Amino acid sequence: MNYLSYLVYMLIFLTVLLLVGAVYLGWQSARGAGAGRVARRLRAMHTASDDSSKAVSITKERPLSPNPGLQGLLEALPGVKLLDRLLLQSGKSWNVGKFLGYSLLAWLVGLVMLSLFSLPLYIRLALTLASAALPYFMVTRAKASRQSRIEQQLPDALDLMGRAMRAGHAFPTALKMVGDEMNGPLADEFRAVFDEVNFGVSMSDALTNLATRVPSADLRYFVIAVLIQRETGGNLTELLTSISAIIRDRLKLLGQVRVLSAEGRMSAWILGLLPFGAALMMHLMNPQFLALLYTDRGGRKMVVVALSLLVLGVLVIRKIVRIRV
Repeated sequence: MNYLSYLVYMLIFLTVLLLVGAVYLGWQSARGAGAGRVARRLRAMHTASDDSSKAVSITKERPLSPNPGLQGLLEALPGVKLLDRLLLQSGKSWNVGKFLGYSLLAWLVGLVMLSLFSLPLYIRLALTLASAALPYFMVTRAKASRQSRIEQQLPDALDLMGRAMRAGHAFPTALKMVGDEMNGPLADEFRAVFDEVNFGVSMSDALTNLATRVPSADLRYFVIAVLIQRETGGNLTELLTSISAIIRDRLKLLGQVRVLSAEGRMSAWILGLLPFGAALMMHLMNPQFLALLYTDRGGRKMVVVALSLLVLGVLVIRKIVRIRV
């Protein structure tokens, strides 16, 4: 038994150990004594609401990890605040410590799986780094999906607020009505704004926090318009109606642009994945057929040039089909 087998067994042991630790930490955070105390305090603060899922924390600083030692270590890392904001905008309940744990686990699993194949070292390194980046891609995709749903719901929410204010309700009450009567992520965000105002946060700070949590241009237009109206005056109901009509027209035009650019996006996916699929099929049928590309020095240069041109082509196609509206 060579050293590679010992390395594989050690990595498998570390993977199992991390899985057991993750399950234990998840159980401890959900069922432990500390979680019970926090749940009781939240129930005491929200006695007027029967839905425990509507309890919203208005603290400005989110914990990076439930472990105090790891919390201090993560605070010293550069860019950790940007990562924490990304997790907040994605709508996931992950903290930075859990995100880094998932990335490490994905890296170990990728390393163990790739150890079973006879691939060159640089290809293994690239694939293991790609597997470690899978949680980041999941978070960014969740952020984009959540932002898209919020933009789709925003015109209806503004119309609901406008009708409520025409009926004589105040602006905070209109926010609460959106949080109570609508579904999805936008209702949660508007409910959070109302809770912050109800707990003593100023309306301008609460709306600014909303624009920070949701990096949507349409929502920021709404926040800026409301803040200006509160300082200068004017008919807020007509303003909300105008913003709602503008957002609907923009979404309609964006849908038409996506339909017209669908062929270009599909071409980018096919042209980007076809070389890898063809290389995989060739390697499975005849492993020695492509061996010259990564064993010979000239072959490695050809692979680097081909990958560079492929990435450049995908970026050019993405630049062409990505039209901002």
